[in-house]
Amino acid sequence: MAELESLETAAEHERILREIESTDTACIGPTLRSVYDGEEHGRFMEKLEARIRNHDREIEKMCNFHYQGFVDSITELLKVRGEAQKLKNQVTDTNRKLQNEGKELLIAMEELKQCRLQQRNISATVDKLTLCLPVLEMYSKLREQMKSKRHYPALKTLEHLEHTYLPQVSHYRFCKIMVDNIPKLREEIKEVSMSDLKDFLESIRKHSDKIGETAMKQAQQQRNLDNIVSQHPRISGGKKSKKEVCATSDLEVKNTSPMSEQDSGILDVEDEDEDEEVPGAQDLVDFSPVYRCLHIYSVLGARETFENYYRKQRRKQARLVLQPPSNMHETLDGYRKYFNQIVGFFVVEDHILHTTQGLVNRAYIDELWEMALSKTIAALRTHSSYCSDPSLVLDLKNLIVLFADTLQGYGFPVNQLFDMLLEIQDQYSETLLKKWSGVFRNILDSDNYSPIPVTNEEVYKKIVGQFPFHDAELEKQPFPKKFPFSEFVPKVYNQIKEFIYACLKFSEDLHLSSTEVDDMIRKSTNLLLTRTLSNCLQNVIKRKNVGLTELVQIIINTTHLEKSCKFLEEFITNITNVLPETVHTTKLYGTTTFKDARHAAEEEIYTNLNQKIDQFLQLADYDWMAMEPSSKASDYLVDLIGFLRSTFAVFTHLPGDVDVHSTMSGKVAQTACMSACKHLSTSLMQLLLEAEVRQLTLGALQQFNLDVEECER
Repeated sequence: MAELESLETAAEHERILREIESTDTACIGPTLRSVYDGEEHGRFMEKLEARIRNHDREIEKMCNFHYQGFVDSITELLKVRGEAQKLKNQVTDTNRKLQNEGKELLIAMEELKQCRLQQRNISATVDKLTLCLPVLEMYSKLREQMKSKRHYPALKTLEHLEHTYLPQVSHYRFCKIMVDNIPKLREEIKEVSMSDLKDFLESIRKHSDKIGETAMKQAQQQRNLDNIVSQHPRISGGKKSKKEVCATSDLEVKNTSPMSEQDSGILDVEDEDEDEEVPGAQDLVDFSPVYRCLHIYSVLGARETFENYYRKQRRKQARLVLQPPSNMHETLDGYRKYFNQIVGFFVVEDHILHTTQGLVNRAYIDELWEMALSKTIAALRTHSSYCSDPSLVLDLKNLIVLFADTLQGYGFPVNQLFDMLLEIQDQYSETLLKKWSGVFRNILDSDNYSPIPVTNEEVYKKIVGQFPFHDAELEKQPFPKKFPFSEFVPKVYNQIKEFIYACLKFSEDLHLSSTEVDDMIRKSTNLLLTRTLSNCLQNVIKRKNVGLTELVQIIINTTHLEKSCKFLEEFITNITNVLPETVHTTKLYGTTTFKDARHAAEEEIYTNLNQKIDQFLQLADYDWMAMEPSSKASDYLVDLIGFLRSTFAVFTHLPGDVDVHSTMSGKVAQTACMSACKHLSTSLMQLLLEAEVRQLTLGALQQFNLDVEECER
């Protein structure tokens, strides 16, 4: 049993020794712990020492075996040391030589290093400049654009500079300066563009007259072209338009109407001008400042500010344009310049409306036009009321029509202008009446109140052509012969026709119907007859120096003029194409006018006769105390009866239409005779009944009786 344990212990110690020999020193702890944990510590130590002695013997054996080799190695090593010293000396010498030779290389290398550094710096600088140069170029371009007043491109350049280029080099100091200057540059561009806009507004204010004149020329050319087209037989067809009727009437008036000769022709366009191209508003005015300023303010986000400023300034200009000069009514050029400025203003606004988006709108234009229309109409009412020349009023009407047509072509409503022209028409009629009043006065004052003598057929036909007169008996009479009326009859008749032509000319281009034109002409003609001509005739009849012969001739003349009224009716019907049977057609009152004049002349005859009788009676010198009568009638009475005989001879020897004038003169003579006899008898009775006659003799009564008997004979 003890032997068995001893064997196991020996085996265990052998194993531990093997572990110690084969195990790493760091891991030997657990193995040694197992030795000390056991009870055979001494025996293990013995075994360990025995093992150490074995290893020492083996080492000694190995050393003995290799000793000679060791000695040889030492000997060789000593030899190597000598050679190594030589080699060291050579290396040292070589190193010294190398150091000496390498100094130049080091210097070159240092220089190369510096060059490389500079190269890197240059490359970095080029890269930075590559970023900075576009910024500087853009800034230079910006300055150049501002210097050349290309403000909108300058603003675009500024936008690119701010948002594209500057952010790439924002850390540089000069870029910060640029960034700080950008608001100032924007403000500078804003101010300069606003200055350009102010210059533009001042320019169009000065040029609005020329712009308006050009626009009105274009409208006139278009209207002339329309008239030519409308008058072309292939286009017009069978039914005439209002313009054609007016044109036809103009041809009729051409050779006879003084108004047509006096017409200023403000709307006439020279033949050479018709072929000339009339420039438009955009050709006369450079609108680019407005567009640039609008774009600039839009980009700057201040479009509303710009719109408000533009509209405010144009409103101020509109008020200035609409203020008429104080002497505008004196000449047509005053009205023309006034209209040209208004047309020019609205042509510019219309162009701005159609070439910009929202700078002005239709509501703004309509508001301005309403203001302009009211002020223009008020100014025309005021100034036209000062005008007393019908030719100027007619030219003004033509100018207003062209003004209205021009603006209507641009889309502005002009109905109120045509309504106002109807008011001016009444004023025109008044000026015509004043003018024709002078014409009639001159005709009546220059007339000789004698029948017109004719010596040949040519003169006879000329007068018959001027006045609608037909007398078969007179035509049969040989030359020389006389018309029953004096010269004022055909002259007055022709002047009435001239007046009708003048009224017709005003109605042209007023867009009136034929019925309205006819009514206007008839009303004006009635005023001419019942007021103007009637007053002139009454003044002639009431003149102090008018003779009985003249009064009789006036009666004859007014009779013929009364008969010509139906021809005046036909004349008006022909030029207006409105039949007299049409409902509401105004009738001419010429018959009444001439009848009143004739009755006034007759009354004047009776009054003059009575005055002459009174003058003769003032010569009566009765001796109421005479004892015996004279053998004959009183001298004053004989002279009075002789005067009455010669006077009534005028009535009985009137030339012309025997049937008409003998009846007329006989009636006047009878009435005049009855009036004279009645007045004479009354006056003679008054002589007897005068308060101064206190007593009478028989002789005086017999003498008075002789005078009465003379009157009866």
